[in-house]
Amino acid sequence: MKTSSNKSKVKSQKSNDKSALVGLLFSFLIISNNYSQIFSESDMETCDTKFQIAIDEDLEFESINNVIVEISESFIGTEYLARGLEKDGDEQLVINLSGLDCTTLVENCLAMGRCLKQGTTSFDGYLEELQFIRYRDGVLDGYTSRLHYFSDWITNNVAKGVVEDVTSQIGGEPIKFHLDYMSTHPESYKQLKENPELIQTIKIQEEEISSREYYYIPREKFKSKEEFVNSGDIIAVTTTVEGLDIGHIGIAVRMDGRIHLLHAPSPNTKVHITELTLEDYLMKYKRHSGVIVLRVLEPTDLPE
Repeated sequence: MKTSSNKSKVKSQKSNDKSALVGLLFSFLIISNNYSQIFSESDMETCDTKFQIAIDEDLEFESINNVIVEISESFIGTEYLARGLEKDGDEQLVINLSGLDCTTLVENCLAMGRCLKQGTTSFDGYLEELQFIRYRDGVLDGYTSRLHYFSDWITNNVAKGVVEDVTSQIGGEPIKFHLDYMSTHPESYKQLKENPELIQTIKIQEEEISSREYYYIPREKFKSKEEFVNSGDIIAVTTTVEGLDIGHIGIAVRMDGRIHLLHAPSPNTKVHITELTLEDYLMKYKRHSGVIVLRVLEPTDLPE
């Protein structure tokens, strides 16, 4: 163990006190939002195991960036699962820790990391945190409350104090997205295909997002900014695909002085760290135009 017995006692008391408080808050959240979740016993066991390993390794005393890296590396080898959140019926909080895509990988690592740092390492606490990150203002209120476009995810999670967009600080350039992919390709989305009345709401959201200004680092200039990217930062890869904003996301990992990407890349693959540096990975695919860099913020402790 890296900590003294006194630190262990403080850790235990902190966890017990905060778990009790979060349990009460979460019970109220379930009643007030009246939402349901989809998960398996295996998901619960996986979550509990990851929390226990992290606690045994005293990760809660590490920086949030280190925590995110450690948790994300624990998912290496997990199978890719496409469209894992798309289920029949009303929108539900979907958990599947045995199959991930690029977004659910990042969301789950972020949720678990924030839980660990806040001492809320129960499955209920994890569910609450995942909902807070995945949905607009943390409220699950139907399909259109999910943050489908990742640029919208960025804006909302910056506002919630989950991440900071540091792209402009490290020399990024202005960019505006012209979004309409979901509203013009409803056949590609199960809920829009089955509920066409939702398309208008999505279109309004697209127009709002398209009015905002973001910053990105063009791929040709990434190497000159690479030193300012930290392990544990979230990397959003901008795309040239018409009507879209972000084509892929992952977690930055520094290896031998260079940034690589830990990600869930595509069907028939598993979560892994790229052999290529992030610079070379960006240059390999024409659809990748650059990156947005998000720094995970240390979560504020719950009131004592």
